[in-house]
Amino acid sequence: MGFNPIVDEDKCQGCEQCVDVCPVEVYEMVDGKSHPVNAEECLGCESCVEVCEAGAITIEET
Repeated sequence: MGFNPIVDEDKCQGCEQCVDVCPVEVYEMVDGKSHPVNAEECLGCESCVEVCEAGAITIEET
């Protein structure tokens, strides 16, 4: 079983908190928005979900 991080670009405010908190560097900033460029590395810890004040990130189990 794996995890799929999803960023709602309309909600993302570009604060970079998810980039900073992710222990496996799933996220990178692209054009001022967070993108899960290494989604296959996601551990499902949801630390990114917790720090995202905009509520832009969800993690789905695959």
